[in-house]
Amino acid sequence: MLSDLKREAYEANIALPRHGLINLTFGNASALDRSKGIFAIKPSGVPYASLRPSDMVLVDLDGKKVEGKLSPSSDTPTHRRIFIGFKQVNGVVHTHSSHATAFAQAGRSIPIYGTTHADYFAGDIPVTRKLTEWEIEERYEWETGNVIVQRFLVEDLNPLDYPGVLVNRHAPFAWGPTVAKAVEAAVAIECIAHMALMTMQLAPKLKEIEPELLDRHFKRKHGPNAYYGQVPKPS
Repeated sequence: MLSDLKREAYEANIALPRHGLINLTFGNASALDRSKGIFAIKPSGVPYASLRPSDMVLVDLDGKKVEGKLSPSSDTPTHRRIFIGFKQVNGVVHTHSSHATAFAQAGRSIPIYGTTHADYFAGDIPVTRKLTEWEIEERYEWETGNVIVQRFLVEDLNPLDYPGVLVNRHAPFAWGPTVAKAVEAAVAIECIAHMALMTMQLAPKLKEIEPELLDRHFKRKHGPNAYYGQVPKPS
């Protein structure tokens, strides 16, 4: 039911300030019901403390508002472009978390130095190219989604192996098969960015993690041979 979709999006949005990922009204989360082609997203400019499930705005994948008294987030076209481009993704989170945003503003990917990073990403957290002047002036939010999708197509990256990206000069976007997983990815990105900055200060010449250690840690949690966590016993 679409009321459940609104509740799912609401829970994700209010989790963002709780995890320290949000200042003021920066950021948003959305949850997609792919079978219906409708997603729920935070309304634009509404403080997180005053949000209610009924405030979530429903939008279809053509960009038409389906339900809601308020205007959807100004980032709605970016979320919509990600949903269209990444068929495995049903939840998107956008934050301006401080350490990840610092990398984004610098136009730098986040290098993979250790196993915490490898638990979530199969390599560096990528950064997009800069938007052109035309892209900024004409269809800014949609083109932001375009450069994200383009970044993954150019290097043939799997969005579930790399559940987030840094938009150059902007901030991080994260995603997942559910919006709850997208929130988890957003938390991980900020944590990884913070640790990477400290690592770079302590060891400026440090090389990235050894490929075999990266591969082992990533595959512990991802793929057909994952064994991290509790495996359901056969009935």
